[in-house]
Parts: sequence; C-alpha cells; structure tokens
Amino acid sequence: MNNKGFNWFFPIAIAVILFIFLQPMFSSSEGPKIDEEKFYELVEAGKVQEVLVYNDVNKADVFLTKEAKAELSAGAKKQSDPFAAFNPSTGPDYSFSFGDKTFLLENYREIKQANPAIKTSMDYTTAKNPITEILFSVLIWVAVLGLFYFFLFRRMGGGGGPGGQIFSIGKSKAKLFDEKDKVQVTFKDVAGLEGAKEEVQEVVDFLKNSDKYTRLGGKIPKGVLLVGPPGTGKTLLAKAVAGEAKVPFFSLSGSDFVEMFVGVGASRVRDLFAQAKAKSPAIIFIDEIDAIGRARGRGNITGGNDERENTLNQLLTEMDGFGTDTNVIVMAATNRADILDKALMRAGRFDRSIYVDLPELHERRQIFDVHLSKIKLDENVDREFLAKQTPGFSGADIANVCNEAALIAARNNHDSVTKQDFLDAVDRIIGGLEKRNKAIKPSEKKRVAYHEAGHAAISWLVEHAAPLLKVTIVPRGRSLGAAWYLPEERSLTTTEQMFDEICATLGGRAAEQTVFGTISTGALSDLERVTKQAQAMVTVYGLNEKVGNISYYDSSGQSEYSFGKPYSEQTAKTIDEEISKIIENQYTRALQILSENRDKLDALAGKLLEKEVIFREDLEEIFGKRAWDPELTEHPVTSIEDPTSHGNVLNPDQTLEQ
Repeated sequence: MNNKGFNWFFPIAIAVILFIFLQPMFSSSEGPKIDEEKFYELVEAGKVQEVLVYNDVNKADVFLTKEAKAELSAGAKKQSDPFAAFNPSTGPDYSFSFGDKTFLLENYREIKQANPAIKTSMDYTTAKNPITEILFSVLIWVAVLGLFYFFLFRRMGGGGGPGGQIFSIGKSKAKLFDEKDKVQVTFKDVAGLEGAKEEVQEVVDFLKNSDKYTRLGGKIPKGVLLVGPPGTGKTLLAKAVAGEAKVPFFSLSGSDFVEMFVGVGASRVRDLFAQAKAKSPAIIFIDEIDAIGRARGRGNITGGNDERENTLNQLLTEMDGFGTDTNVIVMAATNRADILDKALMRAGRFDRSIYVDLPELHERRQIFDVHLSKIKLDENVDREFLAKQTPGFSGADIANVCNEAALIAARNNHDSVTKQDFLDAVDRIIGGLEKRNKAIKPSEKKRVAYHEAGHAAISWLVEHAAPLLKVTIVPRGRSLGAAWYLPEERSLTTTEQMFDEICATLGGRAAEQTVFGTISTGALSDLERVTKQAQAMVTVYGLNEKVGNISYYDSSGQSEYSFGKPYSEQTAKTIDEEISKIIENQYTRALQILSENRDKLDALAGKLLEKEVIFREDLEEIFGKRAWDPELTEHPVTSIEDPTSHGNVLNPDQTLEQ
C-alpha cells in the first residue's frame, strides 16, 4: 500500500494460507503400515469398522471403530504436526499389503463365520492416481485465490468493484484529462455565450501565462462558478476550458463526494486537491456543486446532513488559499446558486460568478449552425427562421429539435431534413405526439373548439398579449387542444402586460361560459397559470395598490425551511382577496370582449371545427390585422398555403414565469 517499495505483506499472507490449506494434499493419504497378520488380529478383536480393498494394487485401508480409535493414542505423526488442529485426519487408520486376494478373502470369511458378532464390512475400489488428485486440487485453489486476488488486491487501487471500494473508498472519483486523454471540445464548439466565453478564456490565459499577471502582484482567481438554467451549456463550457487550457483537468460531479460511510466525502476532497496540486497548474471542475454546497444549518436533519456539512467544511478549507503558490483553479456549475452556502461564495474561494443565460436570437442562430453542420439539410431551411421560432429555448432544447427533425425526416423517407420536419419537431417536443385516433364526442369537440377560439380571439384583440400563430383541436399528449403564440422577448413586464396575459389565458373558460352557459374542467392549466401570475403580482413584484410596494420573495431560499409566513393573518386575507380580485376582473373583461365579438368567435370556432388547425392568416381574415403590432404586420412570420400543415410553431402559452 506504500509507494516506497514492494510490499511483502500480501505475498507472505497468501503463502501462509496456501501452506495451511494445501499441506494435507502433499502429505501421505495412507495410514500407518501393518502386516496382514496384524489385520486379522484387529478383525477378530472387533476393532475394524470397514476394510477398503484396492483391486489393482493389492493394498487395503483399515478404518477402526470409534471405540478402537478412542483406545489408541493420537500417534507420533499427529502429535508433531503443528497444523493438526486445522486439518483433522479423515484418512485410514492403518494400511497393509496382501499377496493373494483370494487367500485374503478366505481368511476374512472364516473369521466372520467363526464370530458372527463381528460387524466389519469390506468394500472394493480402484486406487486413485495421487499426482492427478493433487493437480486437480491445486487448480481449484489457484482459481479461488486468483478471484480473491482480483477482487480484493488488484482492484483496490482503481476504486472499482465491490472489493476495490474497501481500500479506495476515500479516494477521489474525479476523471483526469491530461496530455494522454485529450479533450476534443474547444471554444469553437460552444456557440453563443459570448460574455461567458470571454471570462473563461481569461481563466485559461491565467493558467497558460500566469507570470504575466503575478509579476504585478496579482493573484490568480481561486474559483469560477458557472450559474444558469439547465441546458444552457455550463458543462460544455467547462469541457471547452479543458480542451483549450492544455493542463490537467479533473472532472467530477458533486454527488461523487456523497457516500454512506462517515468521513468519506471529506477524504475524497482532500485526495482530489492533493492530486491537483501534484499536477499543478490544473483545473478542478465540480458539476452540480449544490449536492454538497447547500447552505449549512437549514433544517434539523441529522445523519446524512452532518456528513454533507463535513464534506463542505473540508472543501471550504481546501479552497481557502493557504498555499498561494499552487496554480489550481476550481470551476463549478449549478442552476441553484441561491441555495449555496455564503462561505462558499465569498471572495477568496469562488472569486467570480459567471451567469450563463438562455441564448438570444443571434446566439440561437449560432447554436443551430453548430448542430445543423452534422445534418443533411434541404436547401430551403433558413437558420434565421428557425432561431425566430424558438424563443426561450436552451442549447440542449435546440440540439433536441435538430435531432428530432432528423428522426422525423428519416421516418418519412425524406432524402434530406426539410423545413417542415423542423416545424413538426418543435410541435412534437412542445405539445407531444398527435393523437388523431383519439375518440372525442362531437359535443366535447365543439367545446374544445370554442375554448381554443376564445384564447385566440382575446390574444388577438388585446394589445399586450402574445399574438397567436397557430391553434389546433387535435389532441396532443395529455391536452385536447393547443395554441401557439409568438411571445415578445422582453426583460421587463408591466402591470398592463400581465393583465392582458391573464385575460387572454382566461379566454378559453370565458368562451365556454359565453356560448354554452356552463364551464368545464378543461381550463385547469389556464387557472393554474393565472393563479401563479396573480400571486406573483401581489406577493413578489409589488404590483398591487392595496398590498403596496412590498415583496415577500426570499431570494436566499431560507423561506423553504420556515413553517411560518412573513406576514400576519390579516395580510394573508388581504393577499387572497387581491389575487381573487385580479383574476375575476380579468375574467369579467374576457367575457365582455367575447360578448362584443360573438359573431367573430362563432366564425373562428366554426373554421376550427372544419379544418382542426388554423393559423394567423385565418385570424386576420376574421378579425383583421392587429393595429398595434406594425412589425408583425409588415414582416409576417408565416406564409402558409396548406392550412392542414403544421405551420410555424413556438412555445405554447409562454408566460413571464416560463
């Protein structure tokens, strides 16, 4: 186990085990020698239990009765054998040779006839080859010890397998990428993320040209934290750093520190930093660091929580910068930065926090360029068009769209991936698979048509709602109908914009009430969405006059572990009343808008029942163009000739929370 020289402990231990268990094989299997006359005397005395006669060698083994064995002494051989306790003798008590087998049998028969009380039995067999028996036993033991060595000693260094974990449970599980294992990902493979790439490129420059910065008295940053929504490319960015830096790169996940044994996490942290310092300059990348970096003291959970805190404490100690001469930079990624411990986020540990946001329009086009380079495309596919159709999509979502489009094209036996394949792919990812064979009653289908027509009508008639692109009453996934909108990519949302969005979301239920006089359970997702929006307006954004400019949102995440509310019961009653007031006012507004445009609502629902899928052109034909949306009017996003095709689609019913 040491690195100073060969360790003789294990070979000696194996040799002792072999000597103990294999020693009986090499000892004689015969008992003490006696002559034939002595054998007859033992039989006449009734001391022989069994006689085993070997036909081919004229030899016989004698096995005494229990009483006779008790009378005899242990024998000189057994007394001098230090391992007799480990290997109790199971062989014959005596052995003898005879000349003529016929003469032996006659004498034996005469003795038994003279004394019928003698219970001695005689059996016949063939002598075994001792060399063959020894070789067979040796092979069995070699196989057993070989498996024992493989699972216990050989794999203890690698940490794999059941046996390996016994000796390497405290070793780091980080995967090392160095000059032998070159990472092929570079910054050219990371599309978009200009700001994040610029900052991590500076980290690479720190490691390559550290003297350039330290000669002026500066210190290399100890840690860089990548924060952002899932799928935005945090791990990919770290891989690009590994490919560009040309220094040893240790990669592992935060959950790799977690183990059922106490103290293992802290031991792995120590081992990881020891390896990195030995290969300095180096980079350590911890993905999903929130698995061990969660703030301490949250909740009164013991056991596993204490072990996680011990691991975090060791990580804080290692990152504290005691040794400033070691060029080791720690990179980490998480999408839960709000729950990380403050001591982990302070300067001197994670000096820099890089936010990796969802890609903008031009960044989405660059991401499409990367993923479409591996796909056989049709000439009519426009990357700019695809980027416009995917607002709010992350890099992982765009990669999924490209892959799904290729699968759809192959399923339809296309020679290349067409524009329609991409549109169908977005349809499939957002709404689910079409279920045209699902049986729906005509009355339910009519209700679904008016519900979706209500959404479409109000979103077209109010100013700040996202304009509709496509409506369908073909069941998809778990929904009976769906509507696709073109949400505006904005950073701030006003009160009027949220009111219009709530009104448009309630348009489905308002249409049911206006036309049928009754409402159904089909508005469940709509009600959930508007409730969250109204609740956010009152309790988070301070957009309610009665409650005032107060926000009960806790960005630190401490409220998750609190059983109390940060406001009184009277305030809670006021909040409930204001949330209900916002929703009911917008529902009344939706009823009024649909009542004033009942003829247009009926025309839109009738066209939806006829075609099952309608597009923006159908709404323009019934309602006219939107006066307050000149950009959309001058540069229409869609130009559909076949109204039964899937057309241009976007994230359905996108809201501020999404």
